[in-house]
Amino acid sequence: MIRKFGVLALLAGVVACAPVPVRTGGSESDLLSAQSAREADLAAEADWTMSGRLAVSARGEGGSGRIVWRQRGADFEIRLSAPVTGKSWTLVSQGGEVVLDGLEGGPRRGDDAEELLQEATGWRIPVAALAAWARGGRATGPAQIEFGPDGLPALIGQQGWTVEYREWGGGEPVRPRRVFARLDAETSVRLVVESWGQ
Repeated sequence: MIRKFGVLALLAGVVACAPVPVRTGGSESDLLSAQSAREADLAAEADWTMSGRLAVSARGEGGSGRIVWRQRGADFEIRLSAPVTGKSWTLVSQGGEVVLDGLEGGPRRGDDAEELLQEATGWRIPVAALAAWARGGRATGPAQIEFGPDGLPALIGQQGWTVEYREWGGGEPVRPRRVFARLDAETSVRLVVESWGQ
């Protein structure tokens, strides 16, 4: 069961990262234009793969492990595994149907990934928005954004979440390496990206 994934050393390592300082100068309109262009480039890459480590906390309970996320247009497959316990689960969305497999009691099905995860595990993970945030972009809908001294997002506020970018990698367009999303004092998602691909 997901709740039995132990919180690994990853959690402590991610928490220890220092926040990115927020840019205080420069043209806000230029930064927003550059961000919009970067998001357009990301949107053009409908198929992508990300692998790394994920830590989730919700109401005093949490879990962590390795994550592999394969996005194919609107469809996706997310695999999470805990190396210490050997437990794993898979969340697949295809053609509008979502299946969560790997829990006690067998697969669970629904049409909303976030709702299915919350009902099955108690974890609130904004799956659709996280697909955009993990790549350093805003999800659909209103958002607030603050930039770091490098001109890249330092913070995105959206859907009640605060998404903090603590490290950026390379590539074109550039993508984050460390992402910390928090809904409230007890609900957070931490992502450390090790590789991006197609």
